[in-house]
Amino acid sequence: MKVVMAGQGAFGQKHLDAMKNIDGIEVVSLAGGRAETTKAVAEKYAIPHWTTDLAESLKIPGVEAVLLATPTQMHADQAVMCLDAGKHVMVEIPMADSLEDAERIVDAQKRSGLVAMAGHTRRFNPSHQWIHNKIKAGEIKVQQMDVQTYFFRRTNMNAMGQARSWTDHLLWHHACHTVDLFQYQTGEIASVARGVQGPMHPELGIAMDMSIQMKVPGGAICTLSLSFNNDGPLGTFFRYICDNGTYIARYDDLFTGKEEPIDVSKVDVSMNGIELQDREFFAAIRERREPNASVAQALEAMRTLDRIEQSLL
Repeated sequence: MKVVMAGQGAFGQKHLDAMKNIDGIEVVSLAGGRAETTKAVAEKYAIPHWTTDLAESLKIPGVEAVLLATPTQMHADQAVMCLDAGKHVMVEIPMADSLEDAERIVDAQKRSGLVAMAGHTRRFNPSHQWIHNKIKAGEIKVQQMDVQTYFFRRTNMNAMGQARSWTDHLLWHHACHTVDLFQYQTGEIASVARGVQGPMHPELGIAMDMSIQMKVPGGAICTLSLSFNNDGPLGTFFRYICDNGTYIARYDDLFTGKEEPIDVSKVDVSMNGIELQDREFFAAIRERREPNASVAQALEAMRTLDRIEQSLL
């Protein structure tokens, strides 16, 4: 399967690393934002074609699918462009930074009938898959998810410590992971969704701290704290407080509430959530089915984020 990778930054390279482990996938073009870094990444991964114009990549003969790991503000227009060009598309989280744009992507997917998937990696991390399987089997039920998403980004830097050409967002990007996961794990849509935000950054124009509360009709609650001001352990840490045990998920790893490691190595074919996410995308294309975390499924998270944005104080 001939694939285009759009985005030469930190997450684009994570996907390129992941695709090296998936049989039958050939990355034929890299579409990036800056010529010099795009060229360098294309050479690093031996990608035969690179460009700063995604439309150029879409014209390469035989291209079937596109992975978008470009700036958030470009996601909706690029996803629609790919679908309208007859290409399956996976758009990194968040698929858009507004409900209206997310709905545009879903409409384009319906018109095309193609596979369109959002990059909700948490659904695929072995740690969260283990929890999901236990919930489905009726062995545990979530009472509360307590989540911390903490970074130290007082300047506009990416995950590799490089200057970003766009501005990140605590709500529409980082909270999107947890909002989707909470609704996915409980199997319900939040009936309560609200938040408060801290002071705006004078230059970036975004809130650097945020607190979100959610509740589903079945009674489970979620408490989410987010910060770009945290000078300490970085990343997102999930505590599942259940009726039968407490579990702590740190990306692909899982522990009990007493910090005892849980073996999740047999949950799936890889311990890399991004690789598993990519495998699902390509499998859905080959099997002509809706993927887990399709844009239609992910739209529910976008609707909840929209409600939270309207509540922010």
